[in-house]
Amino acid sequence: MSLRPASSRVSCFILPRRIPNGLRSLSIQAQQPASAVASSFLSRCQSRGPTTRTQVLDSNQLQLLSLTLNRPSLFPGSPPLSQSSSTGSTSPPPGTPLPPGYHLVYFTPAFLEGELGADGTDVSYNPDAPFTRRMWAGGELSWSRGADGKPNLLRVGQEVRETTRVLSAEPKVVKRTGEEMLVVGVEKEFANDDGVALVDPLPTSPSAARPMASLRPPTPPKPSTPNLAGPVKSHKRTLQQSAVTLFRFSALTFNPHKIHYSVPWARDVEGHRDVVVHGPLNLISILDFWRDTRDRQGEPGLLLPRSISYRATSPLYVDEKYEIALDEDREGLAEVQIIRPDGVVAMKATVRDH
Repeated sequence: MSLRPASSRVSCFILPRRIPNGLRSLSIQAQQPASAVASSFLSRCQSRGPTTRTQVLDSNQLQLLSLTLNRPSLFPGSPPLSQSSSTGSTSPPPGTPLPPGYHLVYFTPAFLEGELGADGTDVSYNPDAPFTRRMWAGGELSWSRGADGKPNLLRVGQEVRETTRVLSAEPKVVKRTGEEMLVVGVEKEFANDDGVALVDPLPTSPSAARPMASLRPPTPPKPSTPNLAGPVKSHKRTLQQSAVTLFRFSALTFNPHKIHYSVPWARDVEGHRDVVVHGPLNLISILDFWRDTRDRQGEPGLLLPRSISYRATSPLYVDEKYEIALDEDREGLAEVQIIRPDGVVAMKATVRDH
């Protein structure tokens, strides 16, 4: 199978620690400039080279993710996955294709608790202090196609190789707060026996860690109204993520980031009003919605976009209803926005079908 290479990048913001006002000038003088931290971090990662892991894609993760998403089956007409079904639950058999985005519950971080950061995140791609607080920012996923135009699918039972590379580390300043952060670009490439199937770049944003008492609540962003010119089709869906859903998704992705389950940490340390919905969960929700709005032609498991680019702009919170709005044109381009109850856009995405 001749495959064109896929490309995918993810960004995260890594923010510095919050410093009490009385110690701010002294502490800042003792710290390296953000540009120096970024340069040192990037040099260290690139000298180390890419890291690789191999894993067999098991059906249990796929089944549990679908149930976590409140989807009783993987595809229309496929067997039920819940034990409450009258016919009993059925695990996806070997060869079952992964729906787009569902790779995120594989190749999860593997660290001892004592090796995690104070916020619960793994520190494998964190720069030096004070940039120890991580936020998930956005990125782009692209799925490989062969010369015949068919996708190279990741399937249950395949042995898949993940290759991770750090591509960039750039200092930025948060406009609303003046706070420095680093934008770290990480690329993950997934390959099976037929070659590269998916490239997933992960941007993260490390920022400075902060003591609990020093944080003022973040300034709410201004409401944003979708501005999509001349869509051919428009679709909307309302979602509401419960604490149980967030717990299950954290468990499936082995993600102990405290903002997703600890109210004291999310509120008193990170400045949120409640625990935060996972960015990757929002990404999967967008891709599921995109799948559900496609014309039912051919095998549902073969339904993959060419790519999706996405950017998280504001947090979503547990138990709050929000809306996914999808507008597409005649060329198969879909513009998607996740909109909070207050009208603020929490995530933007562009899905390309061709």
